[in-house]
Amino acid sequence: MRFGRNPVRWHIVLLTLWTILWFLVAERHAPVSWHYLRTGQQLLFNQQAGGGLALYANHPELQIGPVSFLVAGLFAPFPLAVGEKLADAFMSGLGLYMLVLIGRAAADYNRGTGLNHKRLQQRVLIAGAAFIPMWVEVSVRFAHLDDVLALFFTTLAVRALVRGNATAVGVFLALAVDSKPWAVGFLPLLLALPRGVRLRAAAWAFGLVAVAWLPFYLSHLDTFAAARFAIPNQPASALRWFGVNDPATPPWDRPAQMALGLALGALAVRRGRWPAVVFLAADARIMLDPSVYTYYNASVLLGTLIWDSIGQRRLVPWVSWIALIALYGSVLVIPSDSTQGLIRLAFCIASAAYVLLWPQRTPRGRRGGRRPRGPAPVPGQGGGNEMRDRPVGGAVH
Repeated sequence: MRFGRNPVRWHIVLLTLWTILWFLVAERHAPVSWHYLRTGQQLLFNQQAGGGLALYANHPELQIGPVSFLVAGLFAPFPLAVGEKLADAFMSGLGLYMLVLIGRAAADYNRGTGLNHKRLQQRVLIAGAAFIPMWVEVSVRFAHLDDVLALFFTTLAVRALVRGNATAVGVFLALAVDSKPWAVGFLPLLLALPRGVRLRAAAWAFGLVAVAWLPFYLSHLDTFAAARFAIPNQPASALRWFGVNDPATPPWDRPAQMALGLALGALAVRRGRWPAVVFLAADARIMLDPSVYTYYNASVLLGTLIWDSIGQRRLVPWVSWIALIALYGSVLVIPSDSTQGLIRLAFCIASAAYVLLWPQRTPRGRRGGRRPRGPAPVPGQGGGNEMRDRPVGGAVH
């Protein structure tokens, strides 16, 4: 089937219908948090007192990056109800586009390996069917534009990584962090680039992060207090199983989240498993976060989608569905907060161990120009544990 000059992919048609169904279900309870974006956008542009560069100093509860407020401003000219609906539709559409991007990244990464594209489409369809309910949760029910943009820009970074565009990888990762600070956990994707271009990508990433955030910190030193903003430690949090019973966020918790995500991501790249970086960073976040909002699961499901589509070649992407059932299904059917926390903890530990330690077979005939130039196996060493300084061969597109 074709639409104009472009072929219509049936798996995308089915996922579109699936998204519309979940959109209609979630829209009845939406949007829970859009007022934070609207307020922050008005503060950023000094439409309310105490905003501008003093935004985060005066409002530490707005744990949202400036890029998210800029994008929220696109919907400000519309009446409130209309702007909310347009934002919901926009964010839902981004989720579908991300499925397309990940499918293309998987096809490019495995080009020359005998990949069956029909099987890949089926894999994206099945994994995407698990991803969409959680995407609608974050984008429609809660309307967390900041989380949506962080995950969207990270997906663009993954696509750029596969295409060998180092500068774009750095730019997109910076935009992710500038949308939501916890996206720092995705920065190990930079390590999947070859040494020759890694520094340039990192310079772009850290430079654009500095441009977005330093003006707030340098002009108002009280902005540093925003990093210590505490939220309640909920009874269903996995933190409780570590013996953390503080009523609010412990001061070490946020740095520990980021450090664990970065360490696990770096280890994944070291072991030649860069498609696990997003998954592992999301695991670290929900395992150590004092809150248990269901929209957090969207980052995990994006991680499983990338892993199931790019990191392995099984027809059935069972990791995505296990994540959906364990993290979302358990909330719906298990009343015990403590048990929910234990399930969350067990999933994070087991899934991290799986993607890092389970034996993986590298497909034969993979062409270096169709994969990120970093995690190529060195001749004579198994498992792809080292990175070459130059591409293996073939054209980079």
